[in-house]
Amino acid sequence: MQKVLIVGGGVGGSAILQMLLESDFLHVSGVVDINLNAPAIQTAKKHSIQTLNSFREYEKNAVEIVFNATGSDEVQKELQKHFFNKTVIIPGSIANVLVNLLNEKEHFITRLSEQSHKQKIIFNSIEEGMVGIDQNSRIIFLNKSAARMLEVDIASSIGLHIHELISMSELPRIYETGRTELNKELQLQNGLKIVTSRFPMIDEHGETIGAFAVFQDISEVVSLAEEITDLKEVQTMLQAIIQSSDDAISVVDEKGNGLIVNPAYTRITGLQTEDVIGQPASADISEGESMHFKALKTRKPVRGVNMKVGPANREVIVNVAPIIVDNKLKGSVGVIHDTTEIRSLMKELDRARSIIRTLESKYTFDDIIGLSAEMQLSLQQAKLAAQTLVTVLLRGESGTGKELFAHAIHSASDRKFNKFVRVNCAALSEEILDSELFGYEDGAVPFVKSGEKRGLFEEANNGSIFLDEIGELSPAIQSKLLRVLQEHETLRIGGTKPIPVNVRVIASTNANMEKALLDGTFREDLYYRLNRMPILIPPLRSRKQDIPRIAERLLLKLNQEYGRKVEAITDKALGLLRVYDWPGNVRELENVISRSMIFMQMHEHVLTEEHIPLNMLKAAEAKSEVVVEASVPLQEQLDTVERAILHHALTQFKGNKTKTAKQLEISLRTLYYKLEKYGLA
Repeated sequence: MQKVLIVGGGVGGSAILQMLLESDFLHVSGVVDINLNAPAIQTAKKHSIQTLNSFREYEKNAVEIVFNATGSDEVQKELQKHFFNKTVIIPGSIANVLVNLLNEKEHFITRLSEQSHKQKIIFNSIEEGMVGIDQNSRIIFLNKSAARMLEVDIASSIGLHIHELISMSELPRIYETGRTELNKELQLQNGLKIVTSRFPMIDEHGETIGAFAVFQDISEVVSLAEEITDLKEVQTMLQAIIQSSDDAISVVDEKGNGLIVNPAYTRITGLQTEDVIGQPASADISEGESMHFKALKTRKPVRGVNMKVGPANREVIVNVAPIIVDNKLKGSVGVIHDTTEIRSLMKELDRARSIIRTLESKYTFDDIIGLSAEMQLSLQQAKLAAQTLVTVLLRGESGTGKELFAHAIHSASDRKFNKFVRVNCAALSEEILDSELFGYEDGAVPFVKSGEKRGLFEEANNGSIFLDEIGELSPAIQSKLLRVLQEHETLRIGGTKPIPVNVRVIASTNANMEKALLDGTFREDLYYRLNRMPILIPPLRSRKQDIPRIAERLLLKLNQEYGRKVEAITDKALGLLRVYDWPGNVRELENVISRSMIFMQMHEHVLTEEHIPLNMLKAAEAKSEVVVEASVPLQEQLDTVERAILHHALTQFKGNKTKTAKQLEISLRTLYYKLEKYGLA
């Protein structure tokens, strides 16, 4: 600790003394002033600090720092002459600055205290409980509502570990993950049921410094509904509680007619009070059945039901409980939790992941969509292959996603941190493909003037190489490839020394390899080397149930490419897409959706059947045969057949709907309904 001498005991010296008395690093060894009644002299005496009327009485090396609080330049010069050079002499101008800073400090401390007091008043005035923790999961904040719900004292709770107060608290996990959680139900140790939202606390530098929770007692709402006999009294008593809730609350009478809704209800559903009060409980539902009616019918609570409400089709989770008093049904109360924001965040997360993968030029098995038995079998085989070094042969029609599988196998293997090289064997001439795959020595290739080149097998060493359209290889390159697979070495064009390589080969083809073997255009020994782990990827027409999910993923991808915000595809449009057999598979589906998005206006966010270019699906309309597919649901196949019949009849009668209805022996009204259903109107 460094010793300090203060010269000048006036206001400035007194302020500096007060500051240094609070310091853990500087020790005031003396105060000097010719006036022994100066303020700093009096303060120094109270703290047993030496006081003198002349600094010359101090030895030259007795102190390390001297504060000249007199403001005199003459004193400054004398101080510099008296003390050694190693002693720091702080002049009066700087001392004045320090005094001003001290005054500002006191001012800001006072303002900060006032603001802190106001914040405490606000936090302690709200109905919701609030609790906050620091990095060590210690409680740093607890408002009165939280203390009341937890039945604890605020002063004795500060500094405790959060699990000592709430054993099932998830706040430490929120701090670790930095994620927000909204509207989670929790039962406290005292039996109180609450709905809580948890948030990380992030400072101005983006660092997570803690976490806090806001929670509300919902058991009180249910308890009041069960105990009050008069529904009007229930309305009066519940009004003050539900008005402050961030979750939507609705109450209906024993007939299922709306009785009470809170502001959060109108915000979430988009319906005004007059649209609901006095109306049946189903008035707010856009998809699903009324849980109020179900609770009234069964006299039992209904919890955790997903449904859509309001004109905006808001996705919510609904909890409903019947109001039973003296074994008499008086109505029901429902609490609606909004999940739209959570789903929106999940979509944003998927979008971010998709962007990252695009930048990395690779995919994983999570990017492959397929629920059909054939696709699931292919995925299982690919995941098994990823765990070994076996050569893989991907077989399937063009556009089925063979390259996607190749990326996913590499990403799931032990080689995922090494290079993944893709080669389209059909896109390059034999000479260029030979030089690209195996490289060449200086002067060995006629169309290259000078220099040597490493081959792609060398580039992919310790990684993976994907040979697309392997069936297009010439006999000469087939022979060289066989050597790589057998001997694990490659030889450059013009070279004499083999180069060892450790490469995992993934090949693909849409050709009939067995026919190529019979025709002699593909080496039999190479085929058996490549065919160690064959994986057949099914065409899209055999797994049409995957079309909605594939279309949703394609929307995400194309939105990024085109800068659009298309959010969904209508059921009618999806029905139109299911009818087609997709000879070009997923690649053709992406092309159709891409063209459809181009036809949309910038303000449109939903892709409908009107946007789909029907001329691209003309081949499907011309088909007269019915293909029965066991993997496609019966109703979907029946819809396909019915649509084809309607289209054929309309074409036969040149669009005359009256003749078409008469020919099919159905009413004109039924015909219009079906035409609208299948997008033929």
